[in-house]
Amino acid sequence: MKTTIEIDDRLLREARKLAAREGTTLRALVERGLRRVLADRKSAAPFKLRQASFNGQGLHPEMRDASWDELRDLVYQDRRA
Repeated sequence: MKTTIEIDDRLLREARKLAAREGTTLRALVERGLRRVLADRKSAAPFKLRQASFNGQGLHPEMRDASWDELRDLVYQDRRA
């Protein structure tokens, strides 16, 4: 399939030089790069947030209905100038 993309001039010059040194085409070099990026994404494990609980009981009852702004203000109340 043919498509048009915009590539930074310096990057394109470097890619063309590399393709020439390797005796390949710019198309083959770009396809190889895209395949590598896609393969890396498939093999990468999804981010998982580690368990960081301190065995608490969750939010205090009076904070359960608080907005994020209210919670943030409470957390940073002593740090603001």
